[in-house]
Amino acid sequence: MPPRNADGADADRSDIAAIVVTHHSAATIDDCLTRLRAARGVAAIRIVDNGSDDDTVAIVQRHAAADPRLRFIANPDNPGFAVACNQGADALDTAAVTWLAFVNPDLLLEVDTLARLRAHARQLDGNALLGADLVGVDGVRDPAARRRDPDFARMLAALPRAPAATRLGVAADPGRSLQQVEAVSGALLLLPRILFARVGGFDPGYRLHAEDLDLCRRVRAAGAAVAVANDVRVVHVRGVSSRARPWFVEWHKHRGLWRYFRKFEAPRRDAFTRGVVFAMIWGRFPFAALRAVLRRG
Repeated sequence: MPPRNADGADADRSDIAAIVVTHHSAATIDDCLTRLRAARGVAAIRIVDNGSDDDTVAIVQRHAAADPRLRFIANPDNPGFAVACNQGADALDTAAVTWLAFVNPDLLLEVDTLARLRAHARQLDGNALLGADLVGVDGVRDPAARRRDPDFARMLAALPRAPAATRLGVAADPGRSLQQVEAVSGALLLLPRILFARVGGFDPGYRLHAEDLDLCRRVRAAGAAVAVANDVRVVHVRGVSSRARPWFVEWHKHRGLWRYFRKFEAPRRDAFTRGVVFAMIWGRFPFAALRAVLRRG
């Protein structure tokens, strides 16, 4: 008899498609794909490369030659993370896949990571988007793994009194293996394929950053849960590809925040608040970009 999860489903059933978007990811993609190919429950792997000019594509090709589950798309340029994720999902041609896992190329999955996330999602009747307990190589938790929705008006009100109140991170609840939150990190997401289609996938208007916040918000609006599996820990070697172009990354991070605000909050805010939020976001950009450049140096 095959091993079974607590929910009674076969633990090793292969019905998960893993989608990985790469961009200058040669430093980590070999380890990522080696682990992903060994992971339980994986029926298909789709790699979408966004214009890498390092050894990323060559490494992916080597893995594709060794594993028929793995196929890749090589974009000649970089259309953005959200567009590439949607490309990977659209490239699936097998009905056997019922779950989608979006996996960053700098994640170090364990053999049971995706199967355990799937089991947790089934505890929520399969109508959920799941994240994991992400930690850096130093073991420090990533605050992006558990977040609130950005509330820009609240941020503005809090700034004079308590800057810490503007942070989105939510503390892990040690008493719950499955913790419902408003948003999780796009570094690792697992959700039903049918739910991803129902909400229309990622919003392609985001180039980099905030697309995960947007997706989580729309998933919840569709009546599904968003949660973190606190007992599923994954190492995230953060920012490998981002270090090469810190100014570009910060530009699109701030552009993503402005798009998120315009989409979800601007319609219910007055013109003065919209103007102040615009100034807050774009006034912060040069300082954030300069810090990123200095850190790289």
